[in-house]
Amino acid sequence: MGQIIDGKAVSQSVKDSIKAEVAELKAKGIEIGLAVVIVGDDPASKVYVRNKKLACEYVGFNSYEYALPAETTEQELLELVDKLNNDDKVDGILVQLPVPKHINDKVVIDNIRPDKDVDAFHPVNVGKIMIGDYSFLPCTPAGVMELIASTGTEIAGKECVVIGRSNIVGKPQAMLLLHKNGTVTVCHSKTKNLAEVCSRADILVAAVGRAKMITKEYIKEGAVVIDVGMNRDENGKLCGDVDFEDCKDKALFITPVPGGVGPMTIAMLMQNTLTAGKEHKCK
Repeated sequence: MGQIIDGKAVSQSVKDSIKAEVAELKAKGIEIGLAVVIVGDDPASKVYVRNKKLACEYVGFNSYEYALPAETTEQELLELVDKLNNDDKVDGILVQLPVPKHINDKVVIDNIRPDKDVDAFHPVNVGKIMIGDYSFLPCTPAGVMELIASTGTEIAGKECVVIGRSNIVGKPQAMLLLHKNGTVTVCHSKTKNLAEVCSRADILVAAVGRAKMITKEYIKEGAVVIDVGMNRDENGKLCGDVDFEDCKDKALFITPVPGGVGPMTIAMLMQNTLTAGKEHKCK
């Protein structure tokens, strides 16, 4: 059986490192703050926001939560973002997606100051990731890179396949692997012979959003398999894009769902917030 990559353990290590650094900053009178804005009552979003708040408490950040009603207008949300942009106590701003349909999330993201955009969704930060000169990385792809690093796998020269081309995961994930000198293929719904392409991968990142789509036919013997998917199977049980039971014996390293990539996303959000705070307050 392949070795399971423990995302909880890796994320805990990242958060412990941040906690130690935050304690040193506090001893110098430097406080770091993250503002999280949620609009409406989406149950999954509420869980994410609660987890982010708990992570802030653990590492020692000041956490500012703004829970707005679903009928909040786009203008009202933009006014809050502007206020947070100009608040020196706030180093990072995160507007929890999705927002209600009457609000254009692109407009909201574009109005967050790039140096406070700890999700790394602003076009300025996206462009910086493209050229490899970045301060922040999107949290999920950054978490994937940490998980790969935890296995001791050398990315340079390896065949890397990313399934999915979203702006949040697939595209930045491909760029990060490329920056580490991987040979990268991005697959999507129009890719022909998908299983054949995937089966060449030394490192396979699945971010397609279809429950248990990736079976052992997609996996190269001895590959590192990272499952970004978060789905429900036919019994309503949480599962990934990878059929874990089918693939675990063929992979050298594999992430479970839950307990793989999920915990890393919030850990990397904490890392981005620390980076922002140091940029603002340690010069």
